[in-house]
Amino acid sequence: MTGAAGLLRSSLRRRRGEFLRLAGWSLVQAVPAFLAGWVVARAVDDGFLAGRAGAGFAWLGVLAVAAGVGAWATRHATLGLAAVVEPLRDELVTLVASGTLRRSARADRPADTGGVARLTEQVEIAREAYGAVVMFVQGFAASAVGALLGLAALDPALLLFVLPPLLVGLGLFAGALRALAARQRDVALADERVAGTASEVTGGLRDVVACGAEDVVRERAGRDIDASALATRSLARMTAVRTASLAVGGWLPLVLVLAGAPWLVQRGVTAGAVLGAVTYVSQGLQPSLQDLVRGVGDSGLWLLVTLGRIAEAAEGPRAESGDGRAPAVPRDAGLELRGVTFGYARAAEPVLDGLDLAVRPGEHLAVVGPSGAGKSTFTALVAGVLTPRSGDVRLGGVPVGSLDGGTARHRVLIPQEAYVFAGSLWENLTYLAPGVPVAAVDAAVAEVGARPLVERLGGYGAIVTRQELSAGERQLVALVRAYLPPAELVLLDEATCHLDPAAEARAEEAFARRPGTLIVCAHRISSALRADRIMVLDGARAVLGTHEQLLAGSALYRDLVGHWEDGGGGDPALRATPTPGRSGWHRSGSVPRLYG
Repeated sequence: MTGAAGLLRSSLRRRRGEFLRLAGWSLVQAVPAFLAGWVVARAVDDGFLAGRAGAGFAWLGVLAVAAGVGAWATRHATLGLAAVVEPLRDELVTLVASGTLRRSARADRPADTGGVARLTEQVEIAREAYGAVVMFVQGFAASAVGALLGLAALDPALLLFVLPPLLVGLGLFAGALRALAARQRDVALADERVAGTASEVTGGLRDVVACGAEDVVRERAGRDIDASALATRSLARMTAVRTASLAVGGWLPLVLVLAGAPWLVQRGVTAGAVLGAVTYVSQGLQPSLQDLVRGVGDSGLWLLVTLGRIAEAAEGPRAESGDGRAPAVPRDAGLELRGVTFGYARAAEPVLDGLDLAVRPGEHLAVVGPSGAGKSTFTALVAGVLTPRSGDVRLGGVPVGSLDGGTARHRVLIPQEAYVFAGSLWENLTYLAPGVPVAAVDAAVAEVGARPLVERLGGYGAIVTRQELSAGERQLVALVRAYLPPAELVLLDEATCHLDPAAEARAEEAFARRPGTLIVCAHRISSALRADRIMVLDGARAVLGTHEQLLAGSALYRDLVGHWEDGGGGDPALRATPTPGRSGWHRSGSVPRLYG
């Protein structure tokens, strides 16, 4: 909480005059607290017990006047509170905005507007908590000073019954504050993680549904919610200490005064003085201590936690991965899998078992295999949508799970079933790259081969829906969408299966020319022949090599190629004969799908 303490000290130094004026009004507020017990004692001893009821009521009238003076002082103290609280709020908003801009500039990425929104909400919490704590503290100080001075004026012996338990109760509460603050911080961080997860899920809902990752997202969100509930229960258990401190400091003095009344009277303390002591404790110390314990225990802890979070935002990168560190940045576009094992159930046979793979930065890898071999599972693991049961998946030396999931800066996955949402064509194309210039969109459309589609729809402003576009047209929209952001890794999971061979070749070659690493789950052998290397998946096993190496060393790959050459059971007119050419192979005629 060092950052929070620093912000508070800085605020106190800059507004010393305002605090002094507030303290002055607090002294005036203490007048009723000082007079309450003393006036009651005079009304009893010199009035009602002396048979002078008029004098007794007159003394009580003095108490009413003192209460009016206290109310007048409270009004001015409340007005003076704004001069202390509002400038702190302005400073905190400035810290949040400037800290976010500095982080964005260092990371060379768009400003974290979601983070600003969350921290701005915390600024409002800090503002309200700060005002409440100041009022509670100055109210308790006024009441405690007035009551203790009044007890001393009645009879110093009364302090023996009140002051020690009051100090013990305050000490007990102060000693528990650090543990309470730590648990309150855990609650705040857990709430932030829940809010961050909800923001990411909401912003990427289309991607989640398109990739079939609902169960994975549900599990991750559930873990954050469970952690938040656990932190809240831990904080609730610690609040028992607050109850104990209130019992010792607020109720025990009253019990001691009442129990010690016979001894006090024998010693010469008047009945009015004993009743005055009860008034000081029950009407002054006990309510103000209760307000202090509850106020500082609630508002004060939130103040410390939120100020600490705001200080972190101003001084350094905000914790975005839940462990106090900013998302890591890959050093290049190289991909590495080490001992990756994954199965959809613990008792089920693994889909991938101990997979090792190294893909060089800028390399073009094709993944082939029969249906159920694990091609889509492989791409989901590389994209970070799935978490391996064991092993490690790294992009540029960084675990994919540590990458910023809120942007398409590092990797983009396009599934077989491309999604299009209701909106303009421009919104659909620039969904992953908001603010991109028109020239960049024009270039991407031309590279991928989507210009005829744009012209058919009537331009970027055309309103489109999923039903209006064919499966192939939806894939073209998704391909342009993935082409625009500067992702180091692009994953095409049969993302061109609804395009004809020529359109597929154009799109894949566009991504191959683009900087970065390209992985294509091939559904036609032509896609495999365009790649630098090919990985053949067969259940939990994998074989890697060039086309020539796999023809020589993989029976499964030879079967797949033979299936293609035989037409795959399709129209015999679709058969094609591979012949050596500039890039390894030329293909004549149309190319059927590589089934599986």
